[in-house]
Amino acid sequence: MSTGLLLLIAALALAGLAWFIRREMKKRRRARLRAMRLSPEERAGLAQEMPVYARLPEETRALLDGLVHQFLAEIRIYGAGELEVTEEMKRLIAAQACLLLVGRPERWYHSLRTIHLYPAGFQSRMQEREGYVVTERAQGRLGESWRYGPVILSWRDAAQGAANPRDGRNVVYHEFAHQLDSETGVVDGAPLLDETQSAGKWARVMQSAYDGLRSDVVQGDAHFLDPYGATSPAEFFAVATEQFFEQPDAMRRALPALFRELSEYFNVDPSAWT
Repeated sequence: MSTGLLLLIAALALAGLAWFIRREMKKRRRARLRAMRLSPEERAGLAQEMPVYARLPEETRALLDGLVHQFLAEIRIYGAGELEVTEEMKRLIAAQACLLLVGRPERWYHSLRTIHLYPAGFQSRMQEREGYVVTERAQGRLGESWRYGPVILSWRDAAQGAANPRDGRNVVYHEFAHQLDSETGVVDGAPLLDETQSAGKWARVMQSAYDGLRSDVVQGDAHFLDPYGATSPAEFFAVATEQFFEQPDAMRRALPALFRELSEYFNVDPSAWT
Protein backbone atom coordinates (compact mmCIF):
# COMPACT_ATOMS: atom_id res chain seq x y z
CA MET A 1 0.00 0.00 0.00
CA SER A 2 1.41 3.39 -1.02
CA THR A 3 2.40 6.05 1.50
CA GLY A 4 -0.12 8.47 0.00
CA LEU A 5 -2.98 6.01 0.45
CA LEU A 6 -1.93 5.29 4.04
CA LEU A 7 -1.87 9.02 4.79
CA LEU A 8 -5.34 9.43 3.25
CA ILE A 9 -6.74 6.56 5.35
CA ALA A 10 -5.16 8.02 8.48
CA ALA A 11 -6.58 11.46 7.73
CA LEU A 12 -10.06 10.04 7.18
CA ALA A 13 -9.81 8.03 10.40
CA LEU A 14 -8.74 11.12 12.34
CA ALA A 15 -11.57 13.16 10.82
CA GLY A 16 -14.05 10.47 11.77
CA LEU A 17 -12.68 10.29 15.30
CA ALA A 18 -12.85 14.09 15.65
CA TRP A 19 -16.47 14.07 14.43
CA PHE A 20 -17.36 11.33 16.91
CA ILE A 21 -15.69 13.18 19.80
CA ARG A 22 -17.49 16.44 18.93
CA ARG A 23 -20.82 14.62 18.72
CA GLU A 24 -20.34 12.95 22.09
CA MET A 25 -19.22 16.21 23.70
CA LYS A 26 -22.30 17.96 22.30
CA LYS A 27 -24.58 15.20 23.63
CA ARG A 28 -23.02 15.41 27.08
CA ARG A 29 -23.20 19.20 27.14
CA ARG A 30 -26.86 19.11 26.17
CA ALA A 31 -27.59 16.48 28.80
CA ARG A 32 -26.00 18.71 31.45
CA LEU A 33 -27.99 21.73 30.27
CA ARG A 34 -31.27 19.80 30.23
CA ALA A 35 -30.66 18.61 33.78
CA MET A 36 -30.42 22.21 35.01
CA ARG A 37 -33.33 24.06 36.61
CA LEU A 38 -34.15 27.74 36.69
CA SER A 39 -33.55 29.45 40.01
CA PRO A 40 -36.54 30.18 42.29
CA GLU A 41 -36.28 33.87 41.32
CA GLU A 42 -36.19 33.04 37.61
CA ARG A 43 -39.15 30.71 37.99
CA ALA A 44 -41.15 33.34 39.85
CA GLY A 45 -40.43 35.95 37.20
CA LEU A 46 -41.33 33.60 34.37
CA ALA A 47 -44.57 32.56 36.10
CA GLN A 48 -45.57 36.22 36.34
CA GLU A 49 -44.72 37.03 32.72
CA MET A 50 -45.99 33.72 31.28
CA PRO A 51 -48.90 32.43 33.40
CA VAL A 52 -49.03 29.06 31.63
CA TYR A 53 -45.58 28.29 33.10
CA ALA A 54 -47.04 28.35 36.62
CA ARG A 55 -49.78 25.91 35.61
CA LEU A 56 -47.50 23.25 34.17
CA PRO A 57 -47.06 19.99 36.09
CA GLU A 58 -43.76 20.06 37.95
CA GLU A 59 -42.25 17.35 35.75
CA THR A 60 -43.11 19.34 32.61
CA ARG A 61 -41.88 22.58 34.17
CA ALA A 62 -38.55 20.96 35.05
CA LEU A 63 -38.20 19.66 31.49
CA LEU A 64 -38.99 23.13 30.13
CA ASP A 65 -36.34 24.64 32.42
CA GLY A 66 -33.70 22.37 30.91
CA LEU A 67 -34.79 23.15 27.37
CA VAL A 68 -34.60 26.87 28.16
CA HIS A 69 -31.01 26.44 29.37
CA GLN A 70 -30.08 24.61 26.16
CA PHE A 71 -31.88 27.18 24.01
CA LEU A 72 -30.06 30.10 25.60
CA ALA A 73 -26.71 28.30 25.36
CA GLU A 74 -27.06 27.56 21.64
CA ILE A 75 -29.20 30.37 20.18
CA ARG A 76 -28.23 34.03 20.37
CA ILE A 77 -30.89 36.71 20.90
CA TYR A 78 -30.04 40.22 19.74
CA GLY A 79 -31.82 43.53 20.01
CA ALA A 80 -32.73 45.46 16.87
CA GLY A 81 -33.87 49.04 16.48
CA GLU A 82 -31.93 50.12 19.59
CA LEU A 83 -33.72 47.60 21.80
CA GLU A 84 -31.62 46.50 24.78
CA VAL A 85 -32.29 42.82 25.46
CA THR A 86 -32.18 41.65 29.08
CA GLU A 87 -31.70 38.13 30.40
CA GLU A 88 -35.36 38.13 31.49
CA MET A 89 -36.45 38.94 27.95
CA LYS A 90 -34.30 36.16 26.52
CA ARG A 91 -35.72 33.70 29.05
CA LEU A 92 -39.30 34.61 28.15
CA ILE A 93 -38.69 34.09 24.42
CA ALA A 94 -36.90 30.78 25.08
CA ALA A 95 -39.65 29.47 27.36
CA GLN A 96 -42.35 30.12 24.77
CA ALA A 97 -40.32 28.58 21.96
CA CYS A 98 -39.45 25.52 24.04
CA LEU A 99 -43.02 24.94 25.20
CA LEU A 100 -43.61 23.54 21.70
CA LEU A 101 -40.95 20.88 22.46
CA VAL A 102 -41.87 19.66 25.95
CA GLY A 103 -43.84 16.70 24.62
CA ARG A 104 -41.11 15.74 22.12
CA PRO A 105 -37.84 16.92 23.70
CA GLU A 106 -35.86 14.98 21.07
CA ARG A 107 -36.93 17.64 18.57
CA TRP A 108 -34.92 20.81 18.25
CA TYR A 109 -34.57 23.97 16.18
CA HIS A 110 -31.55 22.55 14.43
CA SER A 111 -30.95 25.25 11.83
CA LEU A 112 -31.65 28.25 14.06
CA ARG A 113 -28.72 30.26 15.36
CA THR A 114 -30.04 33.78 15.99
CA ILE A 115 -33.18 35.68 16.99
CA HIS A 116 -33.61 39.40 16.42
CA LEU A 117 -35.99 41.35 18.65
CA TYR A 118 -37.50 44.65 17.56
CA PRO A 119 -39.20 46.87 20.14
CA ALA A 120 -42.54 46.49 18.33
CA GLY A 121 -43.76 45.77 14.80
CA PHE A 122 -41.20 46.21 12.01
CA GLN A 123 -41.09 46.72 8.26
CA SER A 124 -40.07 43.89 5.94
CA ARG A 125 -39.29 44.27 2.25
CA MET A 126 -41.46 42.01 0.09
CA GLN A 127 -40.99 41.24 -3.61
CA GLU A 128 -43.86 40.52 -5.97
CA ARG A 129 -43.41 39.24 -9.51
CA GLU A 130 -45.85 39.64 -12.39
CA GLY A 131 -44.37 38.30 -15.59
CA TYR A 132 -41.01 40.01 -16.05
CA VAL A 133 -41.89 42.82 -13.66
CA VAL A 134 -40.68 42.61 -10.06
CA THR A 135 -41.95 45.16 -7.56
CA GLU A 136 -40.79 45.65 -3.98
CA ARG A 137 -42.84 47.08 -1.13
CA ALA A 138 -42.61 47.39 2.64
CA GLN A 139 -44.98 45.36 4.80
CA GLY A 140 -45.59 45.63 8.52
CA ARG A 141 -44.70 42.49 10.47
CA LEU A 142 -44.89 41.16 14.03
CA GLY A 143 -42.65 38.20 13.27
CA GLU A 144 -40.75 36.37 10.56
CA SER A 145 -39.18 32.93 10.39
CA TRP A 146 -36.58 31.99 7.80
CA ARG A 147 -35.94 28.38 6.88
CA TYR A 148 -32.31 28.45 7.97
CA GLY A 149 -32.79 31.28 10.47
CA PRO A 150 -33.04 33.83 11.81
CA VAL A 151 -36.35 34.34 13.60
CA ILE A 152 -37.39 38.00 13.88
CA LEU A 153 -39.91 39.07 16.53
CA SER A 154 -41.69 42.11 17.90
CA TRP A 155 -40.78 42.15 21.59
CA ARG A 156 -43.98 43.98 22.51
CA ASP A 157 -46.13 41.33 20.88
CA ALA A 158 -44.03 38.44 22.17
CA ALA A 159 -44.45 39.73 25.73
CA GLN A 160 -48.18 40.34 25.26
CA GLY A 161 -48.63 36.85 23.80
CA ALA A 162 -47.00 35.32 26.86
CA ALA A 163 -49.02 37.45 29.29
CA ASN A 164 -52.38 36.56 27.71
CA PRO A 165 -52.34 32.78 27.24
CA ARG A 166 -56.00 32.38 26.20
CA ASP A 167 -56.58 34.85 23.37
CA GLY A 168 -55.38 32.44 20.67
CA ARG A 169 -52.56 34.73 19.53
CA ASN A 170 -48.89 34.15 20.23
CA VAL A 171 -46.29 35.35 17.77
CA VAL A 172 -43.55 33.15 19.29
CA TYR A 173 -45.61 29.97 18.93
CA HIS A 174 -46.46 31.04 15.38
CA GLU A 175 -42.93 31.68 14.19
CA PHE A 176 -41.46 28.64 15.91
CA ALA A 177 -44.15 26.46 14.37
CA HIS A 178 -42.66 27.63 11.05
CA GLN A 179 -39.24 26.55 12.35
CA LEU A 180 -40.56 23.06 13.05
CA ASP A 181 -42.29 23.04 9.66
CA SER A 182 -39.00 23.89 7.94
CA GLU A 183 -37.25 20.79 9.32
CA THR A 184 -38.16 18.87 6.15
CA GLY A 185 -36.47 21.54 4.02
CA VAL A 186 -39.79 22.93 2.78
CA VAL A 187 -42.18 25.16 4.74
CA ASP A 188 -45.52 23.76 3.60
CA GLY A 189 -47.56 22.86 6.68
CA ALA A 190 -46.23 19.29 6.71
CA PRO A 191 -43.56 19.08 9.44
CA LEU A 192 -41.42 16.04 10.11
CA LEU A 193 -43.69 13.60 11.94
CA ASP A 194 -42.87 11.17 14.69
CA GLU A 195 -42.68 7.55 13.54
CA THR A 196 -45.95 6.83 15.37
CA GLN A 197 -47.89 9.27 13.18
CA SER A 198 -49.30 8.57 9.75
CA ALA A 199 -48.33 11.08 7.07
CA GLY A 200 -51.44 10.15 5.10
CA LYS A 201 -53.74 10.79 8.05
CA TRP A 202 -51.97 14.07 8.82
CA ALA A 203 -52.46 15.22 5.22
CA ARG A 204 -56.16 14.28 5.19
CA VAL A 205 -56.96 15.97 8.50
CA MET A 206 -54.98 19.11 7.74
CA GLN A 207 -56.34 19.45 4.21
CA SER A 208 -59.92 19.04 5.41
CA ALA A 209 -59.52 21.65 8.15
CA TYR A 210 -57.66 24.01 5.80
CA ASP A 211 -60.35 23.69 3.12
CA GLY A 212 -63.05 24.35 5.71
CA LEU A 213 -61.30 27.53 6.89
CA ARG A 214 -60.77 28.79 3.34
CA SER A 215 -64.41 28.13 2.46
CA ASP A 216 -65.66 30.05 5.49
CA VAL A 217 -63.29 32.95 4.80
CA VAL A 218 -64.46 33.20 1.17
CA GLN A 219 -68.11 33.12 2.23
CA GLY A 220 -67.56 35.55 5.08
CA ASP A 221 -68.63 33.04 7.73
CA ALA A 222 -67.18 32.86 11.23
CA HIS A 223 -64.64 30.14 11.94
CA PHE A 224 -62.79 29.05 15.06
CA LEU A 225 -59.37 29.49 13.47
CA ASP A 226 -57.83 32.85 12.64
CA PRO A 227 -58.58 33.74 8.97
CA TYR A 228 -54.87 34.35 8.38
CA GLY A 229 -54.48 30.58 8.38
CA ALA A 230 -56.34 30.48 5.07
CA THR A 231 -53.50 32.18 3.21
CA SER A 232 -51.38 29.01 2.82
CA PRO A 233 -50.89 25.53 4.35
CA ALA A 234 -47.77 26.82 6.14
CA GLU A 235 -49.70 29.67 7.78
CA PHE A 236 -52.52 27.27 8.58
CA PHE A 237 -50.17 25.05 10.59
CA ALA A 238 -48.71 28.06 12.42
CA VAL A 239 -52.13 29.53 13.25
CA ALA A 240 -53.44 26.13 14.33
CA THR A 241 -50.41 25.73 16.61
CA GLU A 242 -51.12 29.07 18.29
CA GLN A 243 -54.73 28.18 18.98
CA PHE A 244 -53.95 24.59 19.98
CA PHE A 245 -51.73 25.80 22.80
CA GLU A 246 -53.88 28.76 23.77
CA GLN A 247 -57.47 27.54 23.21
CA PRO A 248 -57.28 23.74 23.41
CA ASP A 249 -60.75 23.13 24.84
CA ALA A 250 -62.39 25.29 22.18
CA MET A 251 -60.39 23.57 19.42
CA ARG A 252 -61.38 20.15 20.72
CA ARG A 253 -65.04 21.13 20.47
CA ALA A 254 -64.83 22.96 17.15
CA LEU A 255 -62.28 20.80 15.29
CA PRO A 256 -61.82 17.50 17.16
CA ALA A 257 -59.86 15.75 14.38
CA LEU A 258 -57.44 18.66 14.09
CA PHE A 259 -57.02 18.78 17.87
CA ARG A 260 -56.21 15.06 18.02
CA GLU A 261 -53.66 15.32 15.20
CA LEU A 262 -51.86 18.26 16.80
CA SER A 263 -52.01 16.58 20.21
CA GLU A 264 -50.26 13.54 18.71
CA TYR A 265 -47.69 15.71 16.94
CA PHE A 266 -46.77 17.80 20.00
CA ASN A 267 -47.47 14.89 22.39
CA VAL A 268 -49.22 17.16 24.89
CA ASP A 269 -52.74 18.17 25.89
CA PRO A 270 -52.61 21.88 26.82
CA SER A 271 -56.12 21.72 28.27
CA ALA A 272 -54.57 19.84 31.22
CA TRP A 273 -52.58 22.99 32.07
CA THR A 274 -55.58 25.04 33.18
